[in-house]
Amino acid sequence: MLLMINVSPRQLEVFVQIAQLGSVRAAAERLHLTQPAASMALAEMERQLDARVFSRERGRLRLNPRGRELLPLARELLERYAEFGRLGRGDDTALSGELRIGASNTVGNYRVGELLGPFVRRHPQVSVRLRVANTDAIVEAMLGYGLDAGCVEGHVAHPSLEARPWRRDALVVCAPPGHPLARRRRLQPADFAGARWVLREPGSATRSLSAQALSTLPPGETVLELHQTEAIKQAVIAGLGIAFLPEVAVTDAVAAGRLKVLDTRFLDLRRTLSLVLHRDRYRGALLEAFLDSLAGEP
Repeated sequence: MLLMINVSPRQLEVFVQIAQLGSVRAAAERLHLTQPAASMALAEMERQLDARVFSRERGRLRLNPRGRELLPLARELLERYAEFGRLGRGDDTALSGELRIGASNTVGNYRVGELLGPFVRRHPQVSVRLRVANTDAIVEAMLGYGLDAGCVEGHVAHPSLEARPWRRDALVVCAPPGHPLARRRRLQPADFAGARWVLREPGSATRSLSAQALSTLPPGETVLELHQTEAIKQAVIAGLGIAFLPEVAVTDAVAAGRLKVLDTRFLDLRRTLSLVLHRDRYRGALLEAFLDSLAGEP
């Protein structure tokens, strides 16, 4: 005999939003429900399943093993339900819903127009939520189904994730115009002995590539570790040290004469920006439309 479980789309929405936001109150606000209504929806879903899907940790609701197992299926059911309604109405063009995109620092701060612009222009009714963090944080969110897709500059090799090349990118070594290295025409690795470096934090792709380059240079000194590219730019402009920075992030400062790009052709600072997808995540109309919007080289 087939066992029927009457879990409603509203209950699934509440479950997904609590998993994403960590509290019933926040989920209720997102869904325009009262907090008691959201609590009742979750309780009824758990009653139907005869299982808890959250544990409470320090005042927040965290997915337990059963919840983590059910979350991707709940998202898929909601997407399929929305597609059923859209196709049933004969509306094969107007997409709606929410798309959650993660981007590492360089992409999120300097290439967001390339990443999201075409999709937003084609599908204005879709709500796009962008999370900007370092590559490790984006990968972790992807593995936990907290994001639909990610775009990072770091290497991704997890077996559950697929990485597709998206754009080519490069770092450059920058110094303030008055720095001794900025006044030299032909730099050699030995010229960097004792250099004072301002670096990104561990876990960022920029830090990883910087570390590879630094391993080929004479020892220097790390004077600062910062989490934001803009903060590093300002530190270099202020004369606190030199830094590896994304080429796309320094164009304005170089043009204004506030930064100087050093000639470091002996270093390979090229990298590939990659689109990251979870292999087990259902790829419905929203995600497929986003992927289509990124096709091709600019």
